[in-house]
Amino acid sequence: MITAQQIVDDYKDAIIQIATQTGTGTGFYLKQYDLIITNNHVVEGNAEVTIAGKQFDKMLSRVWYTDRKHDLAFLQPPTVVLPEIHLGEYARLKDGDPVIAIGHPYGLNYTATQGVISKVDRVREGLKYIQIDAAINPGNSGGPLVNMSGEVIGVNTFIIRGGDNLGFALPENYLRTALEIYAPHKGQPSARCHACDFLVLPENLDSGKYCPSCGSEIKLPELPAEEYEPVGVAKTIENILRKLGKDIKLAREGANTWSVKEGSAKIVIRYNPENYFIASDAYLCLLPADAAKIKPLYKYLLEENYKSNGLVLSCLNQNIVLSCILYDLDLTEEAGVEIFRNLFQKADAYDDLLKNEFGCAERIEE
Repeated sequence: MITAQQIVDDYKDAIIQIATQTGTGTGFYLKQYDLIITNNHVVEGNAEVTIAGKQFDKMLSRVWYTDRKHDLAFLQPPTVVLPEIHLGEYARLKDGDPVIAIGHPYGLNYTATQGVISKVDRVREGLKYIQIDAAINPGNSGGPLVNMSGEVIGVNTFIIRGGDNLGFALPENYLRTALEIYAPHKGQPSARCHACDFLVLPENLDSGKYCPSCGSEIKLPELPAEEYEPVGVAKTIENILRKLGKDIKLAREGANTWSVKEGSAKIVIRYNPENYFIASDAYLCLLPADAAKIKPLYKYLLEENYKSNGLVLSCLNQNIVLSCILYDLDLTEEAGVEIFRNLFQKADAYDDLLKNEFGCAERIEE
């Protein structure tokens, strides 16, 4: 057995962040199959998603395989070298075995929580699941469940809301079977039939939408003829970002959330339709390690806030943040372009100035 910290260190570069226009989740890379593994519900309805990891910047990834019954999906990995992790053996698991649930969803810190297997073969809807007491959250969906030998023994799949650390992972034997079924067809869009488990491919899809084995309706992860277009305020925000030269597909980080980079600053834009406000936070550098520089830095931030028009500098934990709040009814494309351009430019400029003048530290990417 190895330590929990060693397992986390071994896995951190193989954990993948996944985002669509409607949500976020986690995946992990299996070098043996050269695929990213995640849950089907994380990517459902999308043939292309955004991925990011510690070894590569945000990029688009093709969804190749979906499996509604087992809640699995396989994605195209990046071309960078990622660490090799291995599958364990479900048959060797016992109630009480220690496990680690690992995830890295967008918008959350990298997380790894330790617990034990409460029941190794909890049956739900005809499938066996590993019930665990390790604390997980919805954003961890698709992340690996790891034993203390550092092997993947399951895919974190769902939790029972309101339960006291009731988490469930799909055992590795289901995953292994799905990988072996798909391996001969790697690089082709496919969907495993939820009714009969037949692997449906473009060449055997009956009448364009039915499983050739049992006749159930199947939807392959095919790229749409027309791209997704949001409506209302979200559409206005995306039009503004597009006019400012940002890649909209890469900017999307879930429902009504976008993030872009301007120089060394990261700007996160969130729209909350319930309170009608658009909050834009530019994450700059970190507070300086030299305590003697903190007081003059605070003085400078306060002075800049007094002069600033519509922008506010603040500290969130160790991060220095430049923020802008807009009321949705006041947002037009023309005005928004100027407001966001000003925020982006000021964010990049402040980031450089604070590092050069006050010794602020480079922000650590999550």
